[in-house]
Order: sequence, then C-alpha cells, then structure tokens
Amino acid sequence: MDTVREGYRGLALILNLNWDRILYPATIALALFAGAYLGSLAFPAH
Repeated sequence: MDTVREGYRGLALILNLNWDRILYPATIALALFAGAYLGSLAFPAH
C-alpha cells in the first residue's frame, strides 16, 4: 500500500510541475479544431 501511495504522490508531483507542458499543446489543438469547425460552417463543401 505504501508503494501505491508513493507512486501516486510522485505522479501528482510530476503533473504539478509539468501542467503547462500539457496545457499549451492542448489549448493549441483545441483552437485548431475550433477553427476547422468554424471554417467548415462558413465554407461548406459542395
């Protein structure tokens, strides 16, 4: 049980230190998908 708890705390520490490395690409990907969706609404395929 101690091993699981230590592993969880280690994972939480890694995510706490690197949250911005996950957030920035996710934000860019979301913006690209939103732009593609709005573009498909503005210029529908024939």
